[in-house]
Formats: sequence, C-alpha cells, structure tokens
Amino acid sequence: MTYQGIRRKVFISHYRGDRKEVDEFIQKFANEEKVFIPYVLGANDNDDFINSTNPEYVMTQIRKKYLEDTTVTIVLIGRCTHSRRYIDWELKSSLRQGEYTPNGVLGIILPNQGNAAYLPPRLKANWSSGHHDCYARYWTYPKTAVALGELIEEAYDARTSRAHLIKNSQVMMQYNSKCKVCGITH
Repeated sequence: MTYQGIRRKVFISHYRGDRKEVDEFIQKFANEEKVFIPYVLGANDNDDFINSTNPEYVMTQIRKKYLEDTTVTIVLIGRCTHSRRYIDWELKSSLRQGEYTPNGVLGIILPNQGNAAYLPPRLKANWSSGHHDCYARYWTYPKTAVALGELIEEAYDARTSRAHLIKNSQVMMQYNSKCKVCGITH
C-alpha cells in the first residue's frame, strides 16, 4: 500500500558522492511509496548542471529550474555533505524570503552515517538542539513512508509558522570546504 497523505513537491539536496543512497531514497519514498514528487539536481547523468561560479546566478537558476514550485527541501546528509558549496547554495535559495515563500527545510541523515553527522553550516545555523526556536529540523533516516510524510508536512507548515526564525544572511560558500570526515577538499 502506498502513502495516503498529501504528496508535496520536494527538492532533494545531496552530495553526488552519496548517489547510491540518494537513488535508493528516491526510489523507495518517491517512486514506490509515493510520499513526495522529487525534484533533483544531479541525480541523473542527463541533468543540466549549472556551470557558473557566480553565486547569485546559480541561486537564481536553482530557484527557477528546480525550486520554483517545490515547497520543501530535503537535505540528504552523508559523510561529506557539509563541505559542498552546492548544498550551501541550494539551502540559501531554499531559505530566501521576499518575492518567494521559503521552502520548508528538513535534513535526513543517510543510513551510512548511523545516527549523527556533520550538518551543512547553513542547515546548522537554522537548527537548534531539541528543535526549539529554529526553522529547520533534521532526523535519522525514516523507517516508514508515514513517518517521512509527517516530517515533510511539519517542514511544509514551518514555511508560515516559523519563517521568522530563518537565518540566511551568511555569505555563500565560494568553494567546497575541507571535509571534516575525510580531511580533504572534494
């Protein structure tokens, strides 16, 4: 039986080094369980990558091509996700306010991480231990479609109920940073 809740349009932010687990997440929860409609940059070899070092241009293109009609961004957190500039750019674009309603932001730790991981800095800035007075939340990998659906709905609701808590003024990452797990810049 497939998920019976509202099927939101969700942008999946991920590091391509976690592609196997990202593909499995999308296959299980989007294609089989029908929990959400996925929008993914870089999950397929045929994707149109945004080839620019201009952060404002990249954010505009991410918003226009991938986030425009999504309402929630799920960051799939693997070993090196925290060090990737595109993750930062996708989060910055997701959290933008003004002419856009921000996306709800939800982090999910991929199974290869166990129960803990380094959060991307912009996600960490919007999170607090115990989920008090913060915009974004992160969780371990959901066990069921219903559990994931509930997390997506909670992130969706945050767009209006917690938007005042968004912290998005940090300067965008210009380059990938040194990974805290591997000790190298990928």
